[in-house]
Amino acid sequence: MSEVATHTIALHGRRVVGGCAAGEALVTRQTISGWGGIDERDGTIIERRHELRGQSFSGRVLVFPGAKGSSGWSAYFHMTRLNGVAPAAMIFTRMTTKVALGAVVTRAPAITDLDQDPFAVIATGDWVLVDADRGVVEVTKR
Repeated sequence: MSEVATHTIALHGRRVVGGCAAGEALVTRQTISGWGGIDERDGTIIERRHELRGQSFSGRVLVFPGAKGSSGWSAYFHMTRLNGVAPAAMIFTRMTTKVALGAVVTRAPAITDLDQDPFAVIATGDWVLVDADRGVVEVTKR
């Protein structure tokens, strides 16, 4: 079996929800609607016309701009935690009360205000470690 070359990139940001988690990245430049945009039973994005429609964020590091839609956003993300299908961690670029509350009730480590554009650095499939307590994101490119 041949080895695949990897390298790691470190980003620094601001903790929203503390903790440390790692997983495969799921990246979108589109905001996500919680109410009517996700299936809280399996963590699948069901929003019509969303580039990630049909993909699940369960156990993955969700990299996205933030929330859109109603205040029901947090309730649906809370249900993903109760159903065991929440993201492992969240990285977002637009802090709003919706996404902040969603991150808190999901209890997944969350970080924002990174010193580099996460969409330029992180790709779907990269391995990402989010250490929100230290404000560090480590991205292993494959």
